[in-house]
Amino acid sequence: MPDHNDEKTYRIGEVAELLNLKTHVLRFWETEFPQLAPLRTGKGQRLYTEEHVGLLRRIRQLLHEQGMTIEGARRVLQGSAVVDESLPERVAAVPDPDFMRMLKRELTAVRRLLNRG
Repeated sequence: MPDHNDEKTYRIGEVAELLNLKTHVLRFWETEFPQLAPLRTGKGQRLYTEEHVGLLRRIRQLLHEQGMTIEGARRVLQGSAVVDESLPERVAAVPDPDFMRMLKRELTAVRRLLNRG
């Protein structure tokens, strides 16, 4: 691996695993975010620096946790828009089982009330 000023570099598979993303997502984001331009080896392999990994973390946070569009995230990264960090993150994809049982009981009770009328 080239030394690139002794800076630690990561291959695309390592970055994908580190950030829990698919490699095709990383390649797609390269086309959407101009500031994300990994180094290339002589054979064309992508090498990401710590700075790239930090940028990818921020992109993932804006898109996946804040629920922004690519265009919105691009504007934030370019400095032409800001994110209200006080906004709650999106609800996790896997709901809490206790909450779901309580919700089912409540909805069943509402259905019973409506059926009486």
